[in-house]
Amino acid sequence: MGAFDPAMPGYSREESMLRQSFLDAMSLTAATVTVVTTGGPAGRAGITVSAMTPVSADGGAPLVLVCINDASRAVQSILENRAFCVNILRNDQRMISDAFGGRLARQRFDKFAYGEWADTNSGSPRLTTALAALDCSLAGHQRQGTHHVMFGYVQGIELSDAGKPLVYCNRSYRELVDQAV
Repeated sequence: MGAFDPAMPGYSREESMLRQSFLDAMSLTAATVTVVTTGGPAGRAGITVSAMTPVSADGGAPLVLVCINDASRAVQSILENRAFCVNILRNDQRMISDAFGGRLARQRFDKFAYGEWADTNSGSPRLTTALAALDCSLAGHQRQGTHHVMFGYVQGIELSDAGKPLVYCNRSYRELVDQAV
């Protein structure tokens, strides 16, 4: 069981223990690392996201879902720009993930200085070396707890011809290994 953190304001001991157990359990799930970006009248912004999933390939346009902490500047920018790009990172792009995830020591720097970027049709920055980039128009959103759940209609896709995805599991980056079945 996770350790009790008495510093969690507004949480009872039971809620803090449940929260920590939840975080411990969720750390065991593997997730592809993405950087979600936006650009337009509200400016450029981006954040590292592991909570991204396809919703549907049916209908007029494919649909994806991303969850972003409401404290991120990217949330308001995406809502105002009405568009975002999901950049699926390669396993050699940890530094880009760290830059957009706030893991680097310098907090006041241009995250977009890491990697090569081009604008999509929606105006959102696309990492030119990503495994894949999904240019999305905002289909809808809802705040749930501390996060915004955002749905995007995929309007364009850029695919790379080589590489493996960057994966995050058990609180660190992991390598996918080809293995015969």
